[in-house]
Amino acid sequence: MNILQQLNDIFTPERVLTDEDSLQNYGKDWTQVYTPDPLAIVFPTSTEEVQALVKMANEEGVALVPSGGRTGLCGGAVAMNKEIVVSFDRMNKILDFNSIDRSVVCQPGVITQQLQNFAEENNLFYPVDFGSSGSSQLGGNISTNAGGIKVVRYGLTRNWVLGLKVVTGAGEVLDLNHGLVKNATGYDFRHLFIGAEGTLGFITEATMRLTNIPKNLTVFVLGVTDIPALMQVFETFQNTIELSAFEFFSEDTLSLMVNDKGYARPFDTEAPYYALIEFEVDHESKEESALQAFEACAEEGWVVDGVMSQSLQQAKDLWRLREDISETISAYTPYKNDLSVNISKVPEYLDKVEQAVNQNYSEFKVLWYGHIGDGNLHLNILKPDSMEVSEFFEQCSKVNPDIFEVTKKMNGSVSAEHGIGIIKKNYLKYSRSKEEVELMASVKKIFDPKGIINPGKIF
Repeated sequence: MNILQQLNDIFTPERVLTDEDSLQNYGKDWTQVYTPDPLAIVFPTSTEEVQALVKMANEEGVALVPSGGRTGLCGGAVAMNKEIVVSFDRMNKILDFNSIDRSVVCQPGVITQQLQNFAEENNLFYPVDFGSSGSSQLGGNISTNAGGIKVVRYGLTRNWVLGLKVVTGAGEVLDLNHGLVKNATGYDFRHLFIGAEGTLGFITEATMRLTNIPKNLTVFVLGVTDIPALMQVFETFQNTIELSAFEFFSEDTLSLMVNDKGYARPFDTEAPYYALIEFEVDHESKEESALQAFEACAEEGWVVDGVMSQSLQQAKDLWRLREDISETISAYTPYKNDLSVNISKVPEYLDKVEQAVNQNYSEFKVLWYGHIGDGNLHLNILKPDSMEVSEFFEQCSKVNPDIFEVTKKMNGSVSAEHGIGIIKKNYLKYSRSKEEVELMASVKKIFDPKGIINPGKIF
């Protein structure tokens, strides 16, 4: 029996797609570097169907690629070698909710915003948030340990996963941690699957933790003189009030938002960099403390101007200056690098990276923004209109070793939150030792002995 016939038997024909439009759509993610070429797209609706597929794939020696919202930026969901793409679009239900445990059991195709809305309807809060929350899926978030804009206060996706049900590459079903808060019984395999980029098996259920809804979130946008001053502002505010976000973007980035999108500047004064600070105002003293921190920063000459939101709508408008950057610059086919170092090293690191960039990208427009409150910087080079995409990416990639060598020397990461996928697997050595990579490959072989699950990613 051929593979397509077996797929039709497992999923029924309407949940097996082989038309060219579907293959092209589901065979890629947000990266524009690789040409997708999958064999078929399948849509499971249960753990049992996923297990049957994995067993068939092992017998036939065919590779499987997990597909969520396909918002990844490193090619982790790309299928270009006749793999079967496993889309979780139809496993998109919230299965259970426990108000005492503050836990919710979700299928992997649940959209991030769907979980956020469900939490809010139950007077709770799911804090992991980012620009693609309206399309990214929970299974993909877990597989990349997604971070986003509130890491300063709430941490990464890993912090909110209480339990997982998975199908390994060997076809075994594992129920990991059972939603427990405390469980000191040996190795916690749940954490191996978080951030594994779908290389060990498929997540088919996730038990997620919720928390209290923050009260009266307020946003401050400040114009800052330079990166060292930005870090002084961060320290001042962090020592004064509890922050839920501390983001930054450059004047070049803001100008693009103003000119291309027609967004209003936060204030008339231009500054080299801008800090966006979010905090909870649950009593009047919090607002007073924030204003005192602003005045202290202004007196030191670190801040040239600032505005604090006076309404929920104004807070949303100020957030758009940061959250809509990625969508805005996508029209310019940006070459992205997602980098991180210890927060205290950010000024030195950014200076050294800029030196490497300027030596090689003098004719290109370079934009900086990111989650500076957790040491995560996004470096974006915009493609000139006159240059072909392939030539542009080739030129940009030539400087990667210089950037990553700086990263290695400062004990940073070549991928803070986007993963490794295909695009960065040749650069893994800059953040992981040879011994670590070998151990990771050994772990994959235990869970996926025949190497059928998302092959060619990470390693």
